[in-house]
Amino acid sequence: MKALAIDTSSFVMGVSLVDGDQVLGEVITNLKKNHSIRLMPAIDELMKDAGVRPQQLERIIVAHGPGSYTGVRIGVTTAKTLASTLGIPLVGVSSIEVLAQNGRYFNGVVSPIFDARRGQVYTGLYREVNGELTNIARDQICLLEDWSTHLKSQYENVLFLGNDIAIHKEVIIEKLGDRVKFGQMSDHNPRPSELARLGISMEPAKDIHSFIPNYIRLAEAEANWLANQKK
Repeated sequence: MKALAIDTSSFVMGVSLVDGDQVLGEVITNLKKNHSIRLMPAIDELMKDAGVRPQQLERIIVAHGPGSYTGVRIGVTTAKTLASTLGIPLVGVSSIEVLAQNGRYFNGVVSPIFDARRGQVYTGLYREVNGELTNIARDQICLLEDWSTHLKSQYENVLFLGNDIAIHKEVIIEKLGDRVKFGQMSDHNPRPSELARLGISMEPAKDIHSFIPNYIRLAEAEANWLANQKK
C-alpha cells in the first residue's frame, strides 16, 4: 500500500511516503514558518523524488491533533482535500501517539507533551505492552504541575518527549526528581514515517467530509465567542 502521511500539528512539519513496509522518503523540519506555504511544495517534491504519482496513492494519513489549532487545521484540510480529490481513504492518528513512538523502547511510561499555554500541556501516557506501545491514559489537556504530581504517585520511570519540554522542565524536575528522564535531541520531533506506520493499520474515516481535527478543547477565540453569546 502506497500512503502519504502529513503532520503539521506543531512547529514540526513532517511528510512521509511509504510503500507497504518500506519508507520511500520523509521530510522533517522544525521551523517557525508557515506550514500553509511550505506543505504542498514539500509533498510535491517528495513524491517526484520517489517517482510516485498522486494517482498511485492508496491512503492519506494525517496527524489530526491535538496541537497548534492553525497547524492541525492546515494538515487536516490538506489531507481531506487530497483524499477527496483522489478518491482514496483518509486516516487520522493522534499527534500525541505519533510523538510517543520515539520512546517505545523505554522501560517505563512515556509522556509526550505539547505546550498549551498558561501552564497547561497536551499529553497522554503510553507504555510498551506485548511489544506494542499502548495508550494507558487518554490524550488530554491538563496543568503540567498536576500531571507531574499524578505521574510521581503512580510510576517509577517516566520519559518526557517533545520540543516544548524546555518551557516546563523546571516544574517536571521539581515534581518527579530522579524518576524522570528526557529524550535525546533527536527524540523530540515526531516522525512522519511513524505516523504512516500507525495509519496503515488503522480503520479509515467513514466519511471524509465530516472528518474533523481533534482539538481536545475549543480554540480560544471560539470559546470566548460562545461565552459572550451566553451573557
